[in-house]
Amino acid sequence: MTEPVTEFDNSGLNVWADPETFEVTRERIAEYAAATNDPIEAHRTGDVAPPVFAIVPAFDALMGPVIDVVPIEIFGRIVHGEQDFHFHRPIRPGDKLTSRGRVIGYDTVDSGARVSIHVESRAQDGELVNEQYLIGFFRGINAGDAVGEQVPNHKFDPALRDDAPLAKVVQHVDADQTFRYAPAAGDPMPIHLEEEVARDAGLPGIIAHGLCTMAFTSWAVLTEFGGSDVSRLKRFAVRFSKMVLPGDDLETRIWQTGSGGGETTYAFETARNGEAGEEFAITDGLAVLAD
Repeated sequence: MTEPVTEFDNSGLNVWADPETFEVTRERIAEYAAATNDPIEAHRTGDVAPPVFAIVPAFDALMGPVIDVVPIEIFGRIVHGEQDFHFHRPIRPGDKLTSRGRVIGYDTVDSGARVSIHVESRAQDGELVNEQYLIGFFRGINAGDAVGEQVPNHKFDPALRDDAPLAKVVQHVDADQTFRYAPAAGDPMPIHLEEEVARDAGLPGIIAHGLCTMAFTSWAVLTEFGGSDVSRLKRFAVRFSKMVLPGDDLETRIWQTGSGGGETTYAFETARNGEAGEEFAITDGLAVLAD
């Protein structure tokens, strides 16, 4: 890296931010399922939440702790680099969840700085419902040497492509997808909703929410290998690699990578056809399913 080092505040590491509380309703679950084109009946009726719905109760807890570590002048440049859910049980209507987050570390790669964040969501009785690890990415920033802990690994093995995937799931991103997803997820960022704002940001136009694309991949895995039963999904992780646009057709390709101890592990990636040909919108996909 040739950029000067940007000083981060290490005193903010491993400090839990103020908790945020969210009451889960059947209607909100059903709205989220519809907004992500989820075909699983129990999700569509709101009986149980889709896996990526876990971001909704935790959304306000995600970025708060970053402010205590990252200089305020670069905070607005943060983008979502990776997301990794660890599920202890599914979310159900009637749950009152409290989420809190902390920054556990940061490091620098060739293209910028990565901030590792850990979030937990608990029920009213203190039961741990899920944990989330995510990377906030700052392009072009040099944070110096790695400090603290980094998020758990979920790297895709390129050798898997030597064999045909066990499943390919083709999905379509609707023209109005972002307008349905934004209120369902509670994520009103204007680059997903306003053409002019998106173009001013250097984008080709409105782009899809990365977590919406992740939700697409989650139901692809569940319908193909999980019997459409969200309670079997124990871990689900991705890296957000390329933007997805409304109108895109996606193809999620899934390989089995391991089995044992009552669980089966799958790796996946999701392709889209961009101007330069096929490119991967989701990489380093990992799913762990209970047998």
